[in-house]
Amino acid sequence: MKKFFLYVLIVAAGLGGAQYMGWIHLPIGWGGNQTAQQGRSGRRAATADEPPVLTAEVRRADVPVTLDAVGTVQALNTVLVRAQVDGKLTAIKFKDGQTVKQDDVLATIDPTTYQALYDQAVAKKAQDEATLGNARKDLDRYVTLAASNFGSKQQADTQKALVTQLEAQTRLDQAAIDNAKAMLDYTTIRAPLDGLTGLRAVDAGNIVHTTDASGIVTITQVQPIAAIFNLPQQRLRAVNAGQARAPLTIQALGDDNKTLIDTGAVQVVDNLVDSTTGTVRVKASFPNSGNQLWPGQFTNMRLFIDTLKDAVVVPTAAVQRGPDGAFVYTVGDDRKARVTKVGVGLQDEQRAVILSGLVPPARVITSGFSQLTDGATVQPTAVEDVPAPGAAPAPQSGAGARRQRGDGGAGRRGPDGNGPQAGGASDGGDRRRQGGNAAGGGAPEPGAQAGTAAAAQ
Repeated sequence: MKKFFLYVLIVAAGLGGAQYMGWIHLPIGWGGNQTAQQGRSGRRAATADEPPVLTAEVRRADVPVTLDAVGTVQALNTVLVRAQVDGKLTAIKFKDGQTVKQDDVLATIDPTTYQALYDQAVAKKAQDEATLGNARKDLDRYVTLAASNFGSKQQADTQKALVTQLEAQTRLDQAAIDNAKAMLDYTTIRAPLDGLTGLRAVDAGNIVHTTDASGIVTITQVQPIAAIFNLPQQRLRAVNAGQARAPLTIQALGDDNKTLIDTGAVQVVDNLVDSTTGTVRVKASFPNSGNQLWPGQFTNMRLFIDTLKDAVVVPTAAVQRGPDGAFVYTVGDDRKARVTKVGVGLQDEQRAVILSGLVPPARVITSGFSQLTDGATVQPTAVEDVPAPGAAPAPQSGAGARRQRGDGGAGRRGPDGNGPQAGGASDGGDRRRQGGNAAGGGAPEPGAQAGTAAAAQ
């Protein structure tokens, strides 16, 4: 019997130690486990009464007004280099993809025939000039004789006409020389502009003709480079107004719509709206000093058409939607959340311009909306800042925008705290955080950190 009681005591001590170390969990009612559960329940109640939230200060900033579009990059100039005379291609002076300057030699054609034609024209002019010189001397003699009545005036007039004819012939000879010189120069093919060569279409040794459709090589001017994109006709008035003040600034962005590739300026707005699509074409120019833009490439465009000076801005996550319109939760030094109706102007996924209802330096709540009601006491556990002024991120649409902005709506309370509210920023991450805290201060469930990051944005 004593051994049995000793065995029971050893087993009970072992179970108690294992529960204390957290190795096992005994059902509620087994000794100290009930007390621990009650303690954890007490902590959950305390957290629910004062939910943790993130806050941001209302600020004033200059907010750019932008339009986003997808544009097609085009070479500012494209030239198909062709042979201007027929002949044998004797040499290629460039490499495929080489950057060339204007008047650089690209290729040469056998000049033998054209050199002979040039020499012939020069010789013919020399012959006619000699004849003209002799005719002028004869004219002087005939004029002298006719003046002293020793010669016929008719003969003097005839000689004068001959001199005029020979002078015209020398001018014709000079034109033939110029033509022959031009044909001879065409045997040296030069770059017509600064640009980038493509793949050559013919090799040395081939006979080339002026009628060859493929030419010799295509040169594209990529510094600077152009881009064409479409804008809806509803934006045409604002774009024209901004362009009238000064050339509008435009940015070319990477695939992530954040990385800046190059900054340029709008060159021209097309003079016709496409009636089938309701859009107007806009052409912009970029320096493209690093050759980051390539002809034929699609790229994201961000056009700056205006700037809102000294606007009141808050993070977009702070703006909620209710039956009566937009509102925000403000929090003061008393840590009380209060519903404030606001008028919202320009808005993207990072910040919103407040037209009415808020003035700096008020603070707004940007996360933790699932347990908020008007007048509730909160725990500001972190501080968010309004994104710094700069290029506004491109607006998104559809499910992607809802995920980016955190729109969820399910389980959110309205301004009166009595029912779910549609729209607004997601509080899924906040509920996961609160659930992790309520479980006795343990690590948050998977996805809690992602929810926090989404709310912080």
